[in-house]
Amino acid sequence: MSKQARWSKLLELLSVDGKLDVEEAAAAVAVSPATIRRDLDELAEQKLLVRTRGGAMAHGVSYELPLRYKSSRRTSEKQRIAQAVAELLGEGDVVGLNGGTTTTEVARTLALRAGSGAGERNEGLAAPRFTVVTNALNIAGELAVRPQFKIVVTGGVARPQTYELVGPLTEGVLNQVVLDVAVLGVDGVDPQLGVMTRHEDEAGISRLFAERARKVVLATDSTKVGQRAFARICGLDRVDVLVTDVGLAPDMAARFAEAGVEVVTV
Repeated sequence: MSKQARWSKLLELLSVDGKLDVEEAAAAVAVSPATIRRDLDELAEQKLLVRTRGGAMAHGVSYELPLRYKSSRRTSEKQRIAQAVAELLGEGDVVGLNGGTTTTEVARTLALRAGSGAGERNEGLAAPRFTVVTNALNIAGELAVRPQFKIVVTGGVARPQTYELVGPLTEGVLNQVVLDVAVLGVDGVDPQLGVMTRHEDEAGISRLFAERARKVVLATDSTKVGQRAFARICGLDRVDVLVTDVGLAPDMAARFAEAGVEVVTV
């Protein structure tokens, strides 16, 4: 198991009850306790957890917000999707992330990727490895403590159900930035109707993310493909890549490919 995969597993274990024991973690990921101790020390340096005697605990508000947001549904699929999305991003990219459980996993994966080489960098002098523009408070809170990221948070009115900022203030910020890649979590995507979400105010912000980006990546599990939602974000003509899990039906994948969308299944 790679270090990044091991770190993801450790953070997943930590999310269960907010604390982690070295011996139990070592058994869960099939490595030595010494390896786990080194992993926990490095994760603590990246402010993803707090080291304790014999283990670790969740890192206060910056970690608890994503935990409350985290959904237990299709977690493994979302983590694989997040890994595939992260591989599409180049160091130095300006990345837009809207809110959602899958985009939250993308943020975590980027954090692990950026943190894995942090020991080789002088944090006081090094340029950010990624610039992340987001309207999601939980994503901003999780990445803001990490010096490898430049975080741009839109203004706006917070929706407590999703932690997303919406409204004219949000639009004002997004109208002033240019993105390399927009990664969008969605509630539905259909070959004919395009990309959709449940709330019209969130749809408007996600649409603006897509308009400001050179490349648009949809990150969603296969249960949302072929589904409809109330508010339309954009048509497939604005989408470059769909990253989803292997549950995607072959005929549906073919329809997206015919529409000019690259389909990545993991």
